[in-house]
Amino acid sequence: MTTSYVPIDNGQLAIAALLIVINVVLSIALQLRLEKQLWIGAVRMTVQLLLIGYILKWIFTLQSPWLVLAVTLVMTTLAGQSAIARTKRRYQGIFWNCFISIFASSALMIGVIVVGVVRVEPWYNPQYVIPMLGMILGNALTGASLALDRLTEDLIVRRDQIESLLALGATRWEAAQQTIQEALRTGMIPTINQMMVMGTVSLPGMMTGQIIAGADPTDAVRYQIVLIFAIAAGTGLATIGIVLLGFRSLFSVQHQLRLDRLQLREKA
Repeated sequence: MTTSYVPIDNGQLAIAALLIVINVVLSIALQLRLEKQLWIGAVRMTVQLLLIGYILKWIFTLQSPWLVLAVTLVMTTLAGQSAIARTKRRYQGIFWNCFISIFASSALMIGVIVVGVVRVEPWYNPQYVIPMLGMILGNALTGASLALDRLTEDLIVRRDQIESLLALGATRWEAAQQTIQEALRTGMIPTINQMMVMGTVSLPGMMTGQIIAGADPTDAVRYQIVLIFAIAAGTGLATIGIVLLGFRSLFSVQHQLRLDRLQLREKA
């Protein structure tokens, strides 16, 4: 099977960029007032992707384990910040809760994939580590942010119920168990839905990219299956981690609900 692919020059890239005009026209016609966000998002996405392309090309050339580790740390930090940005409410220590949950789950999954499954040599090969980590991080931060947002909102909605259970002698875990379960479901459902339709309704990005690059479709499918299992496990661990850490932050050891620690995010 051929390993060639069709390169895209700047002119072709500019033609594709014009497609965003469709969204802008729809926004204007329907008075959605999303034109500014669309233009900013389009420019930001283009600059970020072009920049990361040149950076990755440089990293791939150097093949340095310390550089790869530094990049993964930066990626995880940005993922933690992004997870916080998607939540409506904050509390002290929320960044470290997000960072620890996402970092631990993603590091474990990328380690299992690179060392135990794909068996990359060397283990820090950026061609494998960085793209796979990026996909795992993206899904982990989505699950963590959804779960955390659901946890904080449900604690407020169910405040009277939870405090009544605590007053009747229930432990903080017993009082918050239903809220925790709902938060975990909320964080995991997007990944489950993605798995349900994969291969029928949608073709995943990694598999599509490998096929376009000339890889055998059966090999591309195997890589995608491996990655999806890692994404599902990583998202599950990140979701459980952030919910449990959030639970510990919003309940005292004296089994008191501490909603006074929550602050509504200030709008920019």
